[in-house]
Amino acid sequence: MVKKKILITSFDMAIGGVERSLIGLLNHIDYNEYEVDIMLFKHEGEFLPLLPPSSRLLNEVPQYTTFRYSIGQVLKKGFYQIGLTRLAARSFSSIYGRIRNVSEPGYLNIQFGWELSSAFLPKFEEEYDVAIGFLWPHHFIGKKVKAKKRIGWIHTDYSNITLNRRIETKMWQRLDYIVAVSEECRNHFLQNYPTFKKQTKVIENILSPDFIREQAVIDKVIEINHSPEHTIIVTVGRLSHAKGLDIAIHACKKLIDKGYQIRWYVIGYGSLESELKSIIHELQMEEHFFLLGKKLNPYPYISACDIYVQPSRYEGKAVTVREAQILGKPVVLSDFPTAKSQAVDGVDALIVPQHPEGIANGIEQLLGNEALSSQLISNTLARDYGNADEINKLYSLIR
Repeated sequence: MVKKKILITSFDMAIGGVERSLIGLLNHIDYNEYEVDIMLFKHEGEFLPLLPPSSRLLNEVPQYTTFRYSIGQVLKKGFYQIGLTRLAARSFSSIYGRIRNVSEPGYLNIQFGWELSSAFLPKFEEEYDVAIGFLWPHHFIGKKVKAKKRIGWIHTDYSNITLNRRIETKMWQRLDYIVAVSEECRNHFLQNYPTFKKQTKVIENILSPDFIREQAVIDKVIEINHSPEHTIIVTVGRLSHAKGLDIAIHACKKLIDKGYQIRWYVIGYGSLESELKSIIHELQMEEHFFLLGKKLNPYPYISACDIYVQPSRYEGKAVTVREAQILGKPVVLSDFPTAKSQAVDGVDALIVPQHPEGIANGIEQLLGNEALSSQLISNTLARDYGNADEINKLYSLIR
């Protein structure tokens, strides 16, 4: 039997929900039927050793590594055309963002960067049955790879980002299928791009409950300071605007002011670290709100908490929420547009208004109602959150 050849692309294997989702997908592929090549633009990241040995990691291509470098570094390495297009992209995204009144132009900068630099990026000579772009944008699989089918993943909520519609439409038109990680994620995408309804499918992030539970007891957590009078809260996520950690700090302040003994720990890293530290200092939360940085294995930290909180402004689907549920934790999550794809309010989580008062009130509900907290825990432990069958949805697209 001749195996079908699949190419899967992403940026790198730095710690993150998308990267954990990719590992979940790769671990469930049937390598007796499929030959899998992995193209990472940069061979870096703590999850790199977790790539399954049955797959083949392709060599780095210097031009594609530039997407993980600053413009200054790109120019120093001699990639002048790519560096100049990145400068142009920064200008275009800034101007377009001001016209559209965009508060966070990061997505626009990435979009213009790929669109303008594509002409200076090399093509792949090898031909594949299927090319999968696991992380947006998908110019690479659309323009640079020979493939009989092309599939691009959506991990974010399109109701909360602003993009250049013409560029985005042109990119998606090059693909055969579009995969969203939740039904709500799909719906919000189609509200913006309804012409892609037939091509857009849902394949949820594939998680292994057994693996998560095993990992939760491997490492000893020394940073979390337990004491009988304190409630331990944990949040896992990048230090970015989307994750709403500034909201969390203000929520923590409200709980402390009411007399609750809270220690709130955040696992993750990102561009807003300095800003968040300033808020912590300004609100005098240094003894209550802690940024622990990146951790290769976040599960022992989730396992060590009394309450898991996801204060995000928007998500495609938060992998960490499902992981906390698998570990039997009472979960509080903000009412971001796709939140109802994560949990049933009052059954296996509390979904609360997306502001400091809402999050603080949700936590306070659990602190003041042991029966409610116990019921949420009981419901999560009774549910089977494993979804290995999702891989069959991918097989149906590539056969």
